[in-house]
Amino acid sequence: MSDATPGLTFDSAEIDLLGRTADAMSAWMGKPVLGEIIGAAETGFEWALFAVPLLPGQTLDDVVVVQVGGPQARLVGNRGGLSLRDGDIYDCEFLWALQLSDLPGVRYIKVDQEGDEIAWTSNLHEVLPFDLTDPPEPDD
Repeated sequence: MSDATPGLTFDSAEIDLLGRTADAMSAWMGKPVLGEIIGAAETGFEWALFAVPLLPGQTLDDVVVVQVGGPQARLVGNRGGLSLRDGDIYDCEFLWALQLSDLPGVRYIKVDQEGDEIAWTSNLHEVLPFDLTDPPEPDD
């Protein structure tokens, strides 16, 4: 059972869209992008983060490092083609995050690499880096 306030968890359609976002970012950047949904136990709301696994020996001077994975991690998408073992923890460069909100008229808050809130919206598509809507069906 979740400790989240009702409505402050991602539904299955949102989770699918977040996974497709991680996959699109992997393709666009040419390197794996991991997406992980963080539970609401500590904050009362779920949030999703997107990050790139660090290379062995990569300098960390100019990057914000987060850990992705671990026991019961909720990774979304296809993991950028990586074969990740369940329970493993990976040091990654943090790209951005999306947290759920109970503010009136705001469901999503986008957070940048510096931890600053940079966008607020009730439409998930407005804060994603790609338009992942399906094209309309052609007329018969």
